[in-house]
Amino acid sequence: MRALVVESLGQDYAGCAVREVPTPQPGAGEVLVRVRAASINFPDLLMTRGEYQLKPPLPFTPGLDLAGEVADLGEGVASFAVGDAVVGGARLGGFAEYAVLSAAGLKPKPERLSFAQAAAYGAAYLTAWVSLVRRARLQPGEWVLVHGAAGGVGLAAVDLAKALGARVIAASASDEKLAILQAEYAPDAVVNVTGGFRERVKAITGGRGADIIYDPVGGDIFDESCRCVAFDGRLLVVGFTSGRIPNVDANIPLIKGFSVMGVRAGEYGRQFPERGAEDRESVWRLADEGRIKPRVHAELPLDRWREAFNLLADRQVVGKAVIRPDL
Repeated sequence: MRALVVESLGQDYAGCAVREVPTPQPGAGEVLVRVRAASINFPDLLMTRGEYQLKPPLPFTPGLDLAGEVADLGEGVASFAVGDAVVGGARLGGFAEYAVLSAAGLKPKPERLSFAQAAAYGAAYLTAWVSLVRRARLQPGEWVLVHGAAGGVGLAAVDLAKALGARVIAASASDEKLAILQAEYAPDAVVNVTGGFRERVKAITGGRGADIIYDPVGGDIFDESCRCVAFDGRLLVVGFTSGRIPNVDANIPLIKGFSVMGVRAGEYGRQFPERGAEDRESVWRLADEGRIKPRVHAELPLDRWREAFNLLADRQVVGKAVIRPDL
């Protein structure tokens, strides 16, 4: 089969190439999936440089979110049949024509979602769910400021927060992206963060500030967020796509009475398996019910993986870029 293989770590994906490799075989409790779509996440990009928490041995194939069809079953798997449309996530392996996943980590693909939408859904919406529901304990009517709102995890937070009854402020540095969000997701307000956003957020929230701030950006965005979070608010640290890990003096959350909360959705599920299973069920139930709408910005074949990666790296996407090995 063909797969994108990381053979060495380096900048600008220098160690990556599409190679012919042996098709994996499912073991006991595993399923071989013909990959129809695999979405690109920032951890995938970081792993090609060795800059993510997970550092798999070389060579490896990245890709953690995929959708496809069951091609073969390992011993003891009775929950699926060959030909079933499924979605799943593994920490590796998605950017290939076939991938082996644990049967326990697979779910039937929601009929409402295309393969590309299903691949774009799992990790982003699970991150949003753990952030907003588990960590921040969002209540209907609260103001939620979402930074990086046009990106995969940001857009998921906008969509999910609206579905949960929050009042949402979508924030981005692009008026064009904000116009798309307004048209397709109807946030309660939008803010262009270029030149600052504190006063605008205060005005929108009647001077109180945002009850929850969802920050996958870090850097200057985090710094200013500390100045427009409400008393008893929650500032969620989701990532650092700006490239700078910020710091906050402890007296600031003390005086302003807010909490800074770290979010690692996958690790949360590993630390609390029962809650993790509940979270995954809740997220996919929303998809089955049609209460959310993941957005696919582009679908590209495996040979155009670099172009797909750069769409994300260059902040060009609204939603997710997806690799289609079947194209």
